[in-house]
Amino acid sequence: MQTSSEKKILGFGLGLRSQHYETILEKKPKIDWFEILTENYLVPGGKPLHYLDRIREHYPLVMHGVSLSIGSTDKLDTTYLQEVKNLAKRIEPAWVSDHLCWTGVNGKNLHDLLPLPYTEETINHVANRIQQVQEFLGQQLLIENVSSYLTYQHSEMTEWEFFAAIAKKADCLLLLDVNNVYVSSVNHHFDPLDYIHHLPVERIYQIHLAGHSRQGHYIIDTHDAPVPAEVWDLYANTLKHTGFVSTMIERDDNIPELDELLTELGQAKAICKKILAEEFSLA
Repeated sequence: MQTSSEKKILGFGLGLRSQHYETILEKKPKIDWFEILTENYLVPGGKPLHYLDRIREHYPLVMHGVSLSIGSTDKLDTTYLQEVKNLAKRIEPAWVSDHLCWTGVNGKNLHDLLPLPYTEETINHVANRIQQVQEFLGQQLLIENVSSYLTYQHSEMTEWEFFAAIAKKADCLLLLDVNNVYVSSVNHHFDPLDYIHHLPVERIYQIHLAGHSRQGHYIIDTHDAPVPAEVWDLYANTLKHTGFVSTMIERDDNIPELDELLTELGQAKAICKKILAEEFSLA
């Protein structure tokens, strides 16, 4: 299995969405990289792969999946994993990521990213499965924290202790979703900086920024709005802990014109430049 001896820094990226294919190819905007939704490109042939092949000629790519269900007790889906491996061979992504969650059991897909109980038993189970996937793909995975709206009574530790323990035991890398940390911190009443400060900095290879929706006393991770002020603030404080990490804006619904997302990406760049200058004496 190939492991990363030095952290890759891609810069500032966006999620690749079909609404922007033509604009990207026509205007070649100044974007450092794109993240693709893995499942959108697993079908052989067709327009999605046609555009992906053309776009990868100009931009680095990373793969981000939603179907690994790494926390499930079902057997790992080797057909799906082979499709992921084939796509990775085709487009040579900088890395491949998925979520720390389960999406179904007994062959039923619930089409949601469901949280896990934070126990030693779960750590051993998930770490073992991550190791199997990494051996199959021949590279380390990035595992992302999910937002949550409930907890398990028999959890034995905090989410951040659980997340860090799995990264160490599985020897995987981390995709830190800052918006998800903020959403869960409001829903479960914890300090989001406690979460951030307990993660192993050397394993954090990517950051997600996104918007959310407030529903009374809860926040729902919807990815359908601009990044709010609270998440920008948490991002700034995260960079004080991590230093620069490859950062991208996620938008999955109410997708605006590309220029609007580029403006948001510019805000991320400005925050990063300011923090690096203040905290690390870098511009």
